[in-house]
Amino acid sequence: MAELLQQHNNHDVPYISVHELAMPKTNAIIFDAREYEEYQISRLINSIFVGYNTFDINQATLHLKDKNQAIVVYCSLGIRSEKIAQQLQEAGYTNVYNLYGGIFEWKNADFPIVDSDGHPTDNVHAYSEAWSKWLLKGTKVYGPILDKI
Repeated sequence: MAELLQQHNNHDVPYISVHELAMPKTNAIIFDAREYEEYQISRLINSIFVGYNTFDINQATLHLKDKNQAIVVYCSLGIRSEKIAQQLQEAGYTNVYNLYGGIFEWKNADFPIVDSDGHPTDNVHAYSEAWSKWLLKGTKVYGPILDKI
């Protein structure tokens, strides 16, 4: 995974680890930068859907109180989320992080995810057959995603 993130990301946004995000003291707004179909399958608890192909900075910032609050953006692995996090930085938000390894790493570390009704689930949208190799735990779910990276 490290090689993939090195290849696709330019590292303008600092990473936060899944373990650091899971700590009780980490008080952050969590944005999900995947497609709505992925978000419907499962998500991090209390995350807010902002999308990737449909991302709208004006809609996303309605959830933000001030430019200094902690914001963590995630996707499947951490590539799409970096691009969304960069847009937040460009809009003046100063405390923005990219979740290293995304929801795949979150699930691999046995942290809980929920379905669209807020119930615990093991299902994770695996994005694609090729990318699913980084999801080591949980049940892989597939479906069409428009405009893959």
